[in-house]
Amino acid sequence: MEDIEDIIIRTFKESSHVKEVFVNENLVRIVRIVEAITEALKGEKKILIFGNGGSAADAQHLAAEFINRFTIERPPLPAIALSTDTSVLTSIANDYDFSDVFEKQIRALGHEGDIAWGISTSGSSPNVVKALEVAKKRGMITIALTGRDGGKMASIADYHLNVASNSVPRIQEVHITVGHVICEMIDYKLFKKPEE
Repeated sequence: MEDIEDIIIRTFKESSHVKEVFVNENLVRIVRIVEAITEALKGEKKILIFGNGGSAADAQHLAAEFINRFTIERPPLPAIALSTDTSVLTSIANDYDFSDVFEKQIRALGHEGDIAWGISTSGSSPNVVKALEVAKKRGMITIALTGRDGGKMASIADYHLNVASNSVPRIQEVHITVGHVICEMIDYKLFKKPEE
């Protein structure tokens, strides 16, 4: 039987390795996403973030980082996690279908030039795919944060970041790391202080 300490060390090493591979494969894409979101925010647009399960938690986490603050004191930035209003979610799921829960919110809240940021470890969550398709038709800037082979979201989004792993925990660890990096770089681009 494997020692628990060895399992813990192996898990941390796997997480570090997946993150290292991801940043090497996606660095230029991350920069482009930071630039796209920064320009949208400068134009007084908003960010709509959505996903299911752990990805819903990531969406909520990142929306909080934008609205409150990340690491520096700065004005709040407009972001909404579409997974947080239980009355909206349950009414849409009950009256229509669960695959409509984000798409209907995109149609209600999303405008041309806004950011639609979908998160899915499989890349194929039907409600996330549907929302990105509608966002694209509305002239929104679409971002997909995925895992595995990118799924259906890979071919829909304007900007796609994929964690090439089949391990959901490792994918989620990269997702929140790159989300934090994007928040930090947007803060840097919008609010960096000149060198003293």
